[in-house]
Formats: sequence, structure tokens, C-alpha cells
Amino acid sequence: MDINGFRKAQERGENIVIEFKESKGGICTDTYDTVCSFLNRFGGDLYLGVHDNGEICGIPPKAVIGMIKNFISTIGNPEKINPTVYLDPVEMVVDGKHIIHIHVPQSSEVHTHNKIVYDRVNDSDVKVTATGQIAQMYIRKQKIFTEKKVYPYVKDEDLCLDMLPRLRQMALNRNKDHAWKILSDSELLQSAGLIGVDAETEKTGYNLAAVMLLGKDHVIKDICPTYRTDALLRKVNLDRYDDRLIVETNLIDSYELLMGFAKKHLWDKFHLDGDVRISLRDAIAREIIVNTLIHREFTAAHYARFVIEKDKMYTENANRAVNGEAITPQNLTPDPKNPKIASFFRNIGLADELGSGVRNLYSYVRLYSGTDPELLDGDIFRTTVPLDDAYSFDAETRKPKNKTTTTETDFGNDFGSRSALTPTQERIVRLMQHNPKITIKAIAEQIKLEKRTIEYAIEKLKTTDIVAREGTTRSGVWVVKKDDEK
Repeated sequence: MDINGFRKAQERGENIVIEFKESKGGICTDTYDTVCSFLNRFGGDLYLGVHDNGEICGIPPKAVIGMIKNFISTIGNPEKINPTVYLDPVEMVVDGKHIIHIHVPQSSEVHTHNKIVYDRVNDSDVKVTATGQIAQMYIRKQKIFTEKKVYPYVKDEDLCLDMLPRLRQMALNRNKDHAWKILSDSELLQSAGLIGVDAETEKTGYNLAAVMLLGKDHVIKDICPTYRTDALLRKVNLDRYDDRLIVETNLIDSYELLMGFAKKHLWDKFHLDGDVRISLRDAIAREIIVNTLIHREFTAAHYARFVIEKDKMYTENANRAVNGEAITPQNLTPDPKNPKIASFFRNIGLADELGSGVRNLYSYVRLYSGTDPELLDGDIFRTTVPLDDAYSFDAETRKPKNKTTTTETDFGNDFGSRSALTPTQERIVRLMQHNPKITIKAIAEQIKLEKRTIEYAIEKLKTTDIVAREGTTRSGVWVVKKDDEK
């Protein structure tokens, strides 16, 4: 980590992977809480000798070597950090002041500090005491595919095997020479990886993937009692809902029910791709619904949601997070959460190859709303699609909106040609116009989003040359560029 790297950390401020500690009188106990939480989450960078706001307070030069030795000794003590780790603190001199930088990598183990498990949530170190939460951490660390868990006592009568002829035909509609064409039902289930062997009892049986794809409702409820997708329409009654659908059935039927909900409440905009007419509504709904069905962590105690609002729709589902970052086509690293379920959906034509869904979603949403979607990886995976009923890509027109937000009224609108901004980005730009000295933390508080979401949105605004930062973290200002300045 060089000085430029530290400057970037100052600008971003404390978040899920950055922490500042003053450490004037030595290393405080909560420093090791942060080390533990970084190890248990995505890793991170810890700076000693820096105020919470990023201002350097410095460490007395003579105290640096002693603090480094003390730190190394503590993290190597199993009574303090367990399992022990080796980290390499580095002394840095910035603006004539000494600080210590400690890079903490993500660990494959679940660590404790003073026998307490810590996890990183936003910019805080949180004690984890619930057994279910700790279990989820082990699942995330060990890359366990819970869909492979075998249930030897689940029998044929517990599954909706009468669905197989329809599913076989769906596969043949996609590929007339599909291998399922000549397989018997039992061979099809075996080929799809829905039958496994219990490592403990050595008994053969249906696995969780089979239960979720084909199980009868009561069987799914017994095995995964928190499995549910709550679909809500909130356009008029924002406190409750205008329409609601609770889905607690197998994944195949869940897909059809949720697609029906989307078709009922979303504008159907068509797009001509050459001579082919595409329903953008159906294409987008398919991508986000399939994603929330096949990539969720079914053992987590969190209900999935599909919410349609006036200016956006979003899905949320329990997830085994990889890095906690926003996902874009540029940084996408395909990571299957339930490879057997995902493969089954691909076989019947409801999903594409891993990774192509994100690219498709970006392409379709730009045509549908004129903006980009937002996909945030975390223990709760969230996909947000901006909605604009007045936008029409094919007509190359944008009807004036009837609504006027408080932000637009207060700060004016000189972004008429920047219709590609997402609602979040637009609000950020307005706040920067109104107060060029506003901090990222203050923006996050006003918009009521996590800091890392705001940081990601600002990075996109910078890369598209819409905003720039001038000056230092403490005394600098945001500069919003007009179109003729770009």
C-alpha cells in the first residue's frame, strides 16, 4: 500500500473494508475486534494513527516499532486471536506523520477475538452470538453447497414427479436432441445431479436441490421453514402495499407465479432487435427472478422479496457473499451458489450460462429505463432496476415527468441530456450541487443507503466524467461538470 492507496482510503472513508484507529496511547483492544471482523468478512485495510474522519493524527516515531511488535505478538497468541494469523504491519510517513498500515486478507477460517466471533457490517465490528449466523459464516468460508445435502427419507411421493414430462419437453424445446429425450425419469433425476449419497450414513437419497426444484409444498416447508418469496406492489400505498403475492412452492412453479406478478404490474415495452421483437419487461423480469430463485442460500433465516415501486423494482435474497462489492459486467467473476439448481434451470431454458445474466440485465435495463441496474453482493444480495414508464429507447424520446422531487425543486435541473443517470446517481449529483463540501457519509445518511453503495455510484460518476473531486479529503470539494465541459 503506497501513499496514493492511503489517499484513496481517506477519500472513501471508513467502510466495510477500511478502518481508521487513532492509537495515540498504543494499540486499543477494539483494534483486534476489527482484525477479527476483517478476517471473517472480506478482509480490509487497517490504519493506526488516523482519526475516524480520515485526518492523520500520527504516532510518535519512537513508539512505532514497539506497537508493531505488540501487534504481531497478540495476533499470534491463540488466547487472543484464534485461529492465529500472521500479518505484516507496515510503517508509513504521510504529510510528515507516522502511521501504521495493516492489510488483513480474507480468511478461510472463522476467527474469534477473546473467544468472541466478530463480523464486519458497514463500518462497524459486530459481535456474532446467534448459532444460525455463525453457521452461515462457516458456509460462506468453506464454500459449502448446501443444495448437495442428502435427505435419505425423502421418497418419490414427496416430490411432484408428474412435472417431469413438462420439464423434459421444455428442455427439448431448447434443444431437440437434448439428452433428457431418451432418459427415463429416474435416469433424468440422476443425470441432473438430484440424487446423492449421504457421507455420514452412506445412504442414497434425494438432495436439497431435488426438494427445492420438485418438492411438494409441505416437504419444502419441513426442510426449509424460512423459504419464501414475498412479492409486493408499492406505488400508491407506500406504508403497506397495493398488491401482494406470497410464494412458498417449488422453484419451477415459483418462477411462473413471480413472472405472472411482474407481467401484471410492469409496463410491457417492446424492442426491435433487427427483425426480432423482444419484450423488455419479460426479459428483465426473467433475469432478476431467476437470479433470486437459483442463487439464494436456502438455509438462511431470511425471506426473499420481489418489490415493485413507482421508480424502481428490486429483489433481495439470502446469499453466500463473495466480496461484498457492487457487480458490473466489467468486474463480474461468475460464482455459482447452487450449481445443480442453476444447471437444471439452464437445461429447461429458464437461465443462460453463468455470467451472461448480468450482461443481459445491463443491456435490457438500458433499453427499458435508460439507466443501469445495481447489483450488490452481500449476505443479502440486492438487485435494483430503475423504472421510468415515460422512457422509450426505440422512439428516442423521453416524456416529461409529472412528479417533481424535493431535490429537483431545491437544486434545479441542468442535467436534461444526462438521462442515463440512475436515481441514486441523480440524487448524489443534486446533493453535490447544493453542497460541494458534502461528505460521502452525509450523502449516505440523506439518501438512506449504505456508504459502499454511495461510493460505488460516485466512482461511476467519476469514470463517466460527470463529477470530479478537487482538493484534499478534508478541505476538498465536489465539482459537477456540465455537458459542455465534458
